[in-house]
Amino acid sequence: MSDRATWFWLVCALVIPQSLSAAEKPNIVFIMCDDLGYGDVQCLNPKHGKIPTPGADRLAAEGMTFTDAHSGSSVCTPTRYGLLTGRYSWRTKLQSGVVTGFAPCLIDENRPTVASFLKEHGYQTAIIGKWHLNFQYCDPGTGQPYSKKDHKSPPVGTKIPDGPLARGFDYYHGFHHARDMQTVIENDTVIAHDPPINMLPRLTSKSVEYIDQHANDDKPFFLYIPLGSPHTPILPTKAWQGKSGLGDYGDFVMETDHAVVEVAKALDRNGLTDNTLVIFTSDNGCSKAAGIQKLAQQGHVVSAHLRGSKADIWDGGHRVPFLVRWPGKVEAGSTSDQLICLTDWFATAADMIEAEVPAGSCEDSVSFLPALSGKPIASTRAGVVHHSISGHFAYRQGPWKLALARGSGGWSSPNEKQSRKDAPKAQLYHMLDDIGEQENRYQVETTIAARLLKQLQADVNRGRSTEGPKSNNDTNNIDLWKSEKN
Repeated sequence: MSDRATWFWLVCALVIPQSLSAAEKPNIVFIMCDDLGYGDVQCLNPKHGKIPTPGADRLAAEGMTFTDAHSGSSVCTPTRYGLLTGRYSWRTKLQSGVVTGFAPCLIDENRPTVASFLKEHGYQTAIIGKWHLNFQYCDPGTGQPYSKKDHKSPPVGTKIPDGPLARGFDYYHGFHHARDMQTVIENDTVIAHDPPINMLPRLTSKSVEYIDQHANDDKPFFLYIPLGSPHTPILPTKAWQGKSGLGDYGDFVMETDHAVVEVAKALDRNGLTDNTLVIFTSDNGCSKAAGIQKLAQQGHVVSAHLRGSKADIWDGGHRVPFLVRWPGKVEAGSTSDQLICLTDWFATAADMIEAEVPAGSCEDSVSFLPALSGKPIASTRAGVVHHSISGHFAYRQGPWKLALARGSGGWSSPNEKQSRKDAPKAQLYHMLDDIGEQENRYQVETTIAARLLKQLQADVNRGRSTEGPKSNNDTNNIDLWKSEKN
């Protein structure tokens, strides 16, 4: 080969993106708690966080804390949809609330997920925990779907044709949602009925078991652990009862954090810590079922400095703990105040392994990989969309947040029914000057409010909020003004 040809191929090797080899790809453990408030992690709430969380605190000390991370919604199902698809759930038929099972999967069978994507790029993929994206329970003999009316707990042996295994995961052990927690599923089959109090210990031991079994495999693994706690039913096991001194919720948070401790021990024991990216977060804020007022009287503030809690459009509903540990890649004890959303995980995973996201995916996903090394995120997205349990929208761009609701848009007071009739139909807050969302500037900063509303409308109408070809929403029934028509 001539010197000129050799030079040409060397340049190509440097310029053309190459996918990482299996040996270079890190293992990934993604832990998502259920209804864990921002202030429930002690290191994030040193003044008013009274529940010990050594597992999460260790991750923060050894990695990066994101202080402005948001779930895709202030309730369960929509956040899980966004995490796995890189797309806001309100682009589907689910415009409010959550799903309840015994129905076809909310994720279309032709839509890529981060699990199917990573699987195509050499990863083993597993989910151990809560699915909550709908699937059908089917009679193993006839294949006909069971109805919720006839089967509160589907029989052992029931088949699931459209669950996690049909959406990119190689292995599944867990349950659908809190009210169906007694139904234990492995892969595509109901394998047992077990009292709900046993679920958290079960998920902890199964997660550790998975790491132990796959420690020496040639392929890296993506282990998604969506815990069902500290969501109701609040059921700490006997070993944890009384540990917090704050009642059942405090005890349950401690037992939830213990799952993080055990997963970290398994990584350490198997020599996997240095080559494993660990992410710890929550699907939304703390639920009122935790007894928020009583906890506050005892000195523990579940949302820390934020207003509201689960279900709300205020930040207490969707600003979540987000801790990232990746030794050698992420500086220990570092912090990022860059704005991110859980929908960003898909694009980040692709960026991390130096692969393109698949067509028809990631409409609302931006890689936060640069932030892990202290660099600015190169976002093609103007801002982040927030969504409440009742389907109220908010739009965050820079320091400004526009909420298209008169009140919380959720469960906190005043909600939409409790708001004054003469209250402004929307709220505008400067989140750097007023992180507690106390001074509504909607009627003062009218130009800013109009700009944010216009951008939100554009993001909705284009079917995507990132750069790329126009996409289609699954529904035309997306109403931005739930309290009052514009």
